[in-house]
Amino acid sequence: MKAAILRPGPRTAGNYFEIRETERPKIQDGYVLLRVIACGACRTDLHIAEGDLPATKPDLIPGHQIVGEVVEGATADLPLGMRVGVSWMGGTDGDCWYCQHGMENLCDNPTFTGYSVDGGYAEFVLVRADFALPLPPGLDATVVAPLLCAGIIGYRSLRVAGVQPGERVGLFGFGSSASLAITVLRSWKCDVYVVTRGERHRQTARSLAATWVGKEDEQPPVRLDRAITFAPTGKVVVSALASLRKGGVVAINAIHLDEMPKFDYDTLLWGERQIRSVANMTRKDAKEFLVIARDLNILPRVKVFSLDEANQALLAIKQETEDGSTVIVP
Repeated sequence: MKAAILRPGPRTAGNYFEIRETERPKIQDGYVLLRVIACGACRTDLHIAEGDLPATKPDLIPGHQIVGEVVEGATADLPLGMRVGVSWMGGTDGDCWYCQHGMENLCDNPTFTGYSVDGGYAEFVLVRADFALPLPPGLDATVVAPLLCAGIIGYRSLRVAGVQPGERVGLFGFGSSASLAITVLRSWKCDVYVVTRGERHRQTARSLAATWVGKEDEQPPVRLDRAITFAPTGKVVVSALASLRKGGVVAINAIHLDEMPKFDYDTLLWGERQIRSVANMTRKDAKEFLVIARDLNILPRVKVFSLDEANQALLAIKQETEDGSTVIVP
């Protein structure tokens, strides 16, 4: 099969992958082999490619927002030809304290799709059958793919932040995940305040009915009940914290932060303000969000790249040149 495989050693921007032939995965018990129809690309893939997240295996094939068709290993629940989705959580041990207490996203021995095992930047991918999510027919695969990570983790971020209907919520950074979360927030009758760099992202936020939109060095005109940060920088976390009312919550939706700057406890954190991190997602999150996405008709804006253009796809994410989500189609 053809795949985008991470180059060994240091990688420069736009030169992350070798696009070449490699061995097609062999079926194993408890797994299904999928023909990849589409695979979303996201900032986590960029962190992996640029070495912000340490390497876990040689010749890695990234990609964890996969829409695929079952071609081997079919079961009664996953028959041949069924379309399924695969997300970042590719498996858990099921036995640790966290799995036993409904927190499989914090599993002590997790498998991460496109990081600890090969992902969907390829023509075929092998996935655990119990982590394959059956998808409703009829939806365009390129539209579904970004929902499988950006959408699910954005939804989990709202839950971690404790968002209640009718609250004032800030979104700091406005890429793929935030642009999907805002539709959920609007359905909950929340007022949404967006702070982001780049006029293109600000225009998108306005088109999605944000209550207020500002530049990265601006503060919302009101105190917020909740804030979610989507940019991988600690400065944004501090900015979000400064926007909160007493008792408010910041949820950090980032798998990697460049740093956490010093900040003044007395003025920013005192008053029972809270900072929470968002770590991975659960299958329950995925199932709940996919129902919400169907009911709200959430259709992300996408830019499609071929597998041969995988380097350009990640470069577009790095340079924030695309409006919406980036998707690779083998």
